[in-house]
Amino acid sequence: MFDAFTKVVSQADTRGEMLTGSQIDALNAMVAESNKRMDSVNRITSNSSKIVADAARALFAEQPQLIAPGGNAYTSRRMAACLRDMEIILRYVTYAIFAGDSSVLNDRCLNGLRETYVALGVPGASVAAGVQKMKDAAIAMANDRNNITPGDCSALMSEIGSYFDMAANAVA
Repeated sequence: MFDAFTKVVSQADTRGEMLTGSQIDALNAMVAESNKRMDSVNRITSNSSKIVADAARALFAEQPQLIAPGGNAYTSRRMAACLRDMEIILRYVTYAIFAGDSSVLNDRCLNGLRETYVALGVPGASVAAGVQKMKDAAIAMANDRNNITPGDCSALMSEIGSYFDMAANAVA
């Protein structure tokens, strides 16, 4: 996993080129927005249990067949596995937000996840719906203007949303 700085430098080094003005500007913008990024990661991390529990509760209310006898989240063992998986996805999304790079999310969480779920008979569309519910809750918390670094957070919220979308698409 590379942070955004290491990734840019590594790519320039591989090409044997100097950093371009636009690359430096992009990294400078990331530094300028770093407090907002940290605030967002902190909010999501400190509310992770609530985000996962609320997303699961909403998912099971919309898709009660998942928790009915024979459903993929039926029995406490399967329910715990479902909540664990949602928590893992959320944790790796926060790593991606912190680093400003999705490679850790892709490499360590999403790579092969769809195939695993297919092999286990887990409905990918339901997992994707749960991830979207986590996305909505996480963005609402991260975008709350109370006690957060002032300024426009729209680009960061879009970036955060893209990590959740990446996760949802990987399992659907």
